[in-house]
Amino acid sequence: MDKSTVLVTGGTGFVASWLVKELLEQGQDARITVRDSQKEEKYAHLAEIEKQTPGTLKVYEADLLKEGSFDEAVSGCEYVFHTASPFIINGIKDANKELIEPAIKGTQNVLSSVNKVESVKRVVLTSSVVSIFGDHVDMKGKESFSEGDWNTTSSINHQPYSYSKTIAEKEAWKMMKEQDQWDLVTINPSFVMGPTLSKRTDSTSISTILSFLTGGFKTGVPNLASGIVDVRDIAKAHMLAAFTPKAEGRYIISGGEITFMEIAQLIEKNFPGEYPLPKRVVPKPLIWLIAPTVGLTREYVSKNVGYPVKFDTSKSKGELGMTYRSIETTFIDQVNQIKRDGLVK
Repeated sequence: MDKSTVLVTGGTGFVASWLVKELLEQGQDARITVRDSQKEEKYAHLAEIEKQTPGTLKVYEADLLKEGSFDEAVSGCEYVFHTASPFIINGIKDANKELIEPAIKGTQNVLSSVNKVESVKRVVLTSSVVSIFGDHVDMKGKESFSEGDWNTTSSINHQPYSYSKTIAEKEAWKMMKEQDQWDLVTINPSFVMGPTLSKRTDSTSISTILSFLTGGFKTGVPNLASGIVDVRDIAKAHMLAAFTPKAEGRYIISGGEITFMEIAQLIEKNFPGEYPLPKRVVPKPLIWLIAPTVGLTREYVSKNVGYPVKFDTSKSKGELGMTYRSIETTFIDQVNQIKRDGLVK
C-alpha cells in the first residue's frame, strides 16, 4: 500500500482505535483528533502501537462544535475518516445538545475543513445501519434492509440517536454533491462488538456486554434481535472503503443477526457457569409495562421487540471483498479481553 497522510477524527474511540492500528501497521502517516491533547492517557494505547509499527502517529486537538478546528489536522491529508459522533442510547436528557448538534455540526465542520484544502481525495464517513432503518417493524414486507433504504421513521423524540446518524449522513452526501474535489464513501455498521484496545468502559458496546456479564440482565431479556459486527471487521471495512478505488456509495457492514437470548446462550456455552446470565425471555407485554423503568420507551418496545431484523451485505462482499468473523468469535474475544483487563471478575 502506498504511503499516505490520513486523518481519523475521534481517533481514540472504540472503532477508531482499531482503524488507527490498521493504518499504523500499513505504514501510513496517521493523524487523530482528540478534544484535549493534554489527556495523554486517552491515546496512550495508540502511542504504544506506533512504537511497534512502521506508521507514524500525530495528535491534533479539535472540537466537533467549533468551526475551523479541524483545519490544521486536515491540511495535507489525502484521506479523511470521520468517525467522531456521540453514541448514546440511554439516559439522554437533551437529545438536541447531546446527539443532534454534535452529529450534524461535526460533519459540517469536518467537511468544511476538507473543502479548504486540495489534498483530500476521499472521505470515509462512519454512519450506521440506523440511518438505513428506524425500527424493526419497518422491515415488514421486506426480506432484508439494503443500502437503498433510508431511515424515515426516527425523530428527535423517537430514536434520537438513529435520527442524529441519519441527518448527519444526509448532510455529508449533500456537501459531497456541492463540490467535485473529493468523493464520499459511507460505512453503515450494525451493532459493533468485540475486544477494545483501551480499557475504557464508556462505550455503549462495552457497557452492553458488561450488563450481560455482571447480572444486569439476570432477570431476563426481551425478545430483541440485532445485527452484530466485529469491531476489527469494521476497521477493515474502513480501510477497504478508502483504498479501493472503485468503492462508492454506502456499505452495510454486518456479520449476522442474533437475539439477546442467543447472546446469553453463546456466552454460557463458551464460559459455562462463570456469569449470572439471563435464562428467560421476558414477555413483550411485561417489557412494554416496565419500559420506562429500564430506560426504554413504550414506542420502542412496540416497534422493535418480537420483530426480526436482517441486513443484506452482498454489496460489501462483492465490491470491497469483505469477509466477516463469526458472531461467536466476536463475543469470545470480547469476553476474554474484558477478563484480561480486569473489567469484570
